[in-house]
Amino acid sequence: MSDMTAEQKVKFYQKGTFTVGNRLVDQARRSVQASMERSNAITSGHRACQGCGEALGARYALDTAMRATKGQLIAVNATGCLEVFTTPYPETSWQVPWLHSLFGNAPAVASGVAAAMRVKGRQQVRVVAQGGDGGTTDIGFGCLSGMFERNDDVLYICYDNEAYMNTGVQRSSATPPTARTATTPAIGPEPGNVFGTGKNLPLIAMAHNIPYVATASVANLHDLERKVEKAMAIRGARYIHIFVPCPLGWGSAGHDTIRIARLASECGLFPLFEAAHGEVTGSLPIRHKVPVEEYLRPQKRFAHLFKDDDGSARIARLQRMADANIKRFDLLRDVEETPL
Repeated sequence: MSDMTAEQKVKFYQKGTFTVGNRLVDQARRSVQASMERSNAITSGHRACQGCGEALGARYALDTAMRATKGQLIAVNATGCLEVFTTPYPETSWQVPWLHSLFGNAPAVASGVAAAMRVKGRQQVRVVAQGGDGGTTDIGFGCLSGMFERNDDVLYICYDNEAYMNTGVQRSSATPPTARTATTPAIGPEPGNVFGTGKNLPLIAMAHNIPYVATASVANLHDLERKVEKAMAIRGARYIHIFVPCPLGWGSAGHDTIRIARLASECGLFPLFEAAHGEVTGSLPIRHKVPVEEYLRPQKRFAHLFKDDDGSARIARLQRMADANIKRFDLLRDVEETPL
């Protein structure tokens, strides 16, 4: 009788953890961090800031590329945050063959590496070039366009944190309108970065008619990994533009990096899509649309927008930009559809 009335202890597993509980669900639904096949292209000990979106994006992009090529991979890295915090001389956090180029010639160096592998008869060795938005949209723009135009067999990855973070948070051509940076201070009649400037690199890449272009975000690592894996299965020039929040430069909390990245896509300011040979082939629909204000408010670089009526008018302009993206990429269709 005592055995029948004894209390039974029940163990609860939290699915959100990256330990055993995560392995109780179907493999396709597990968090990416739970995979035992990760190569850890960037090992621990690097010097990135707490909550760095670029460190997270680079780790999962390169881990996926390593897995897709069975370790036959060479990475070329432009000067910038990623290079600085992973390779303070004489140390390195990279566990993959890795070259540091100048700030502006990573695409050209990567093209040379790919050509050398072809001449040596080692086409199975693939090449990835990577850089921040400064080294991609500005300083390296000419070399990148040349790489696209020649259709060199390189995957170029841009980690977009929307400013020159490594040198003091100066404006780049990827800095959004109204954002405060060291060179676009929140003063004067039009505080922050002005409207009507900048470049949309994914669209420019599409204009080169290359085999594959995609945008991705650290808020959706499954989608990011799928796109990198798809890109590595293609020959020719490919481009992936990854959204990577910077807590230091954006004035946001380190623990909010993923939330802010998710809000950027859910409000429509950073649409997630794919393109092939100049044509959009699919997009990831928004599951829960939010106003741009929810994305802007947690970031101090947009704090001036919430002080007066003029700020409200500028928020409305950003909302119109987001709504235009939503319409262009059909981001509010039924989420039950297969998105890509």
